[in-house]
Amino acid sequence: MKILVFSDIHANLTALETVLADAGDMDGYWCLGDLVGYGPDPNQVIKCVRQLPNLVCILGNHDAATIKKIEIEAFNEEAQQTISWTQKTISKENMDFLKSLPAIIETENFTLTHGSPRHPIWEYILDTRTATQNFDYFDNPFCLIGHTHIPVIYFLSDEGSLANLILPNSHTKVTLSPRSILNPGSIGQPRDHDPRAAYAILDTEELLFEFHRVPYDIPSVQKRMEKAGLPQRHAQRLEFGW
Repeated sequence: MKILVFSDIHANLTALETVLADAGDMDGYWCLGDLVGYGPDPNQVIKCVRQLPNLVCILGNHDAATIKKIEIEAFNEEAQQTISWTQKTISKENMDFLKSLPAIIETENFTLTHGSPRHPIWEYILDTRTATQNFDYFDNPFCLIGHTHIPVIYFLSDEGSLANLILPNSHTKVTLSPRSILNPGSIGQPRDHDPRAAYAILDTEELLFEFHRVPYDIPSVQKRMEKAGLPQRHAQRLEFGW
């Protein structure tokens, strides 16, 4: 099966639709959380994701804050502003969908979570030491995460040593070997100084993981954010990927 693996859409419908068109038909779709937050299109994004065939979707920290599973005060002031706006804007049907999402899912060979297997909602895996510690918290050969908005692979080569990492370029194709932690990057708000939407395609039979980047119409998203009264900094950073 070919699976579209994606994360951190952050209410950016334009980026999501561009990714779906770029990827083409898939056998399944695995969303690693944060459908909402930062962006202007929470209802449209959730509606689009819900309609994807063979969807597997987990809860992100901004999703959790929207449904009041996390205190809004845990976020910075600008993020709080967007979360409050999202809570007022989102439909009951879409709110119920977010409430239905689990924080972690185990499939054959893969553990799916937003932050980390140790702390599914909040922990950021941003370095090899944190990655190494998290290998003790999942049993599958592979773990898929989001949250950092940075495409990366962490893998163990020798027991007892720190994990190694790969920072992939666009269209990097990797043959997976146990055990690995993989992050496809962010669709809606990349933070690796590349503003293009990021996603990955997983071939579960060949165990291939291919990273992709695709440009999208950023100014149109910024205009919708401005119209909604969302923080200017969140709109500006879309241009620069930080």
